[in-house]
Amino acid sequence: MADSHKDAASAVAAGRIGHTLKRAEQALIGRKTQVLRAYGLTVPQYAALLLIAHTDGMSAAQLARECMVTPQTMSTVLTNLEKGGLIERHSSPLHQKVQVARASEEGRAVLRKADEAALRVEGALAEAFTPEERAAFEEYLERAVRTLDGLG
Repeated sequence: MADSHKDAASAVAAGRIGHTLKRAEQALIGRKTQVLRAYGLTVPQYAALLLIAHTDGMSAAQLARECMVTPQTMSTVLTNLEKGGLIERHSSPLHQKVQVARASEEGRAVLRKADEAALRVEGALAEAFTPEERAAFEEYLERAVRTLDGLG
């Protein structure tokens, strides 16, 4: 019975580009989740820490938009990064009610190692394609984004 359900699900999903995109995304996130676990980071924490370390103090709202998560998720991410000593939060010099995050020295050290691991995952994926295929693949994905953004 379980095999017939799997076969039916596969038949429904066959030829649906959205299903293939989602599977690819889940495979990438799943692999990054595995390698980042060694550094005590989740994928959203890694993404936020990467941005925080390379910017001059972003608000939680800005980080949520850039990391493509909800403000509530970003609030949890920042709380956990701060509890772990990886970031520090202070009032913005522009808006006293807005908190901005900055990477601590420990956060930068963890990020260096975690980023190497994440880049190895992305590098392995990139190596599955020739340079020409990668360029075409990226163009196709960008075209998909433009098309979907244009619907409305």
